[in-house]
Amino acid sequence: MQASSAGKVIALREYRQMRHDPLIQLVIGYWEALRAGRPAPLRAEIDPRGIEAALDRVFLAERIAPGVGRFRLAGMGLNDLMGMEVRGMPLTTLIQPDGRKRFAEALEQVFQGGTRCSLQLEAVRGLGRPELGGQMVLLPLVNDRGDNPLVLGCLSSEGSIGRAPRRMNIAALQQTEFEITAPDAPRPDPKPAPDALDRLRSKGFAEPQPPAFTPPPGKSRPALRLVKSDI
Repeated sequence: MQASSAGKVIALREYRQMRHDPLIQLVIGYWEALRAGRPAPLRAEIDPRGIEAALDRVFLAERIAPGVGRFRLAGMGLNDLMGMEVRGMPLTTLIQPDGRKRFAEALEQVFQGGTRCSLQLEAVRGLGRPELGGQMVLLPLVNDRGDNPLVLGCLSSEGSIGRAPRRMNIAALQQTEFEITAPDAPRPDPKPAPDALDRLRSKGFAEPQPPAFTPPPGKSRPALRLVKSDI
């Protein structure tokens, strides 16, 4: 048996599986640097350029109910894995039904703060669905508006996707409590360069903006009309 940094004891097999791949390590390292000893970084402090190498595997989720998170942003790699746009869908979409309760309990702990979660995942195999494994990390974020908490996550997969969707079984799960040494004080918003943001939007990691109405050439914006109805 091996003790985690949180003092919790996990099976040695699970401890070995929790060795993170380089993309997961990149996201954890970036998050830790932003956190700087606080309970969590602010959403506004996330500059996508700091995790550009992992950006198509990164996602941002918001809490909508106890143990329930919804994708707010997602890289294209997650869309490819599910064969559809995942934004607006619950995080449990990625998990096989029999593992969703365990996943929800771990996710809620991350939303509550003071804990990060690492998962070792294995996709269900079948016709047109070859061997596929993955690692996921869930890291707490503070919502800039001060309402529902957020999670910054990354899902790094290894293998061929094949026929989507590819939902995952949880092979191992580790929750790690981290040390808090600084007060939860806000910092100035970062100022990313516009050209960098344009490049990153093309990878799918950007919040949608409502389209502006542009009248066809030679036509003006139509005026509103009141219509009387007998119904």
